[in-house]
Amino acid sequence: MTVAIVTDSGSDLTPAQIAEAEIRQVPLSVTFGDETYLSPDELSPEAFWDRLRAPDSPFAHTAAPSVGLFKQAFEKAFADGHDAVVCVCLSEGISATIKHARLAAEMLPTRPISIIDSMSACMGVGALALRGASLAAAGAPVGEIESQLAALRDRIDLYVGLDTLEYLRRGGRISNAKAAIGGVLSIKPIITMRDGVVVVAEQPRTRSKAVERLVELLTDRPVAELHVLYSPPADVDTFRQAVLAGMPEPAPKLVTTSVIGPVIGAHVGPGAYGAIRVLGR
Repeated sequence: MTVAIVTDSGSDLTPAQIAEAEIRQVPLSVTFGDETYLSPDELSPEAFWDRLRAPDSPFAHTAAPSVGLFKQAFEKAFADGHDAVVCVCLSEGISATIKHARLAAEMLPTRPISIIDSMSACMGVGALALRGASLAAAGAPVGEIESQLAALRDRIDLYVGLDTLEYLRRGGRISNAKAAIGGVLSIKPIITMRDGVVVVAEQPRTRSKAVERLVELLTDRPVAELHVLYSPPADVDTFRQAVLAGMPEPAPKLVTTSVIGPVIGAHVGPGAYGAIRVLGR
């Protein structure tokens, strides 16, 4: 049995990663005013950040892929000769994406399609999709891929420092009250995900203290994989070096650095920095 791996563009996988791993990606959409783009098909991360940071730019909104787009991706996988599909999606707690994937799977009742909630975002989704692709390439059956991804999901953490809570507020991910308090106190929040939803983990009062605390949170345990994330104009090189310098032994086997894409970027805003870590066993 050959298994196709499908994910959504909230995974922030690069075109090179997608091509090398032979992953199929279903795009979410990003809207500026009355202009809507499939991301990243019609709007690259670089173009998105240039647009978002422009002085006259409207706020960016995101939307889950349609059921039809997922159905097309699933049908294409089977038409290409695959016997089954494993689809890894953005957390159900932050997006309707997985709901639409499930509805699409229900429209193909005779096809073996497994939908997996990553309980995460960005490379938290991407790391699962990459592992699934590696297992599929090695000939693993669907059941084994499902069980290994479930175990891996439990070892994934996300910590991101933000310059402001305003973008999360506008996107409906936190309350107006929390955002207002954060603004008044000049808080530089650190967010994480718990039970698949975004929460404010800590609330440092300065960016330097936030960076220091973020490094501590990311380096308190051995890490198998480290996926550093940032949005312009964050100084990602300095941050990455600080995190790697603080890592306990053994050092991570895999370290990547990538810009946060349009789907998640619309909610975290410019100047964000952080990482997805996969804990060692």
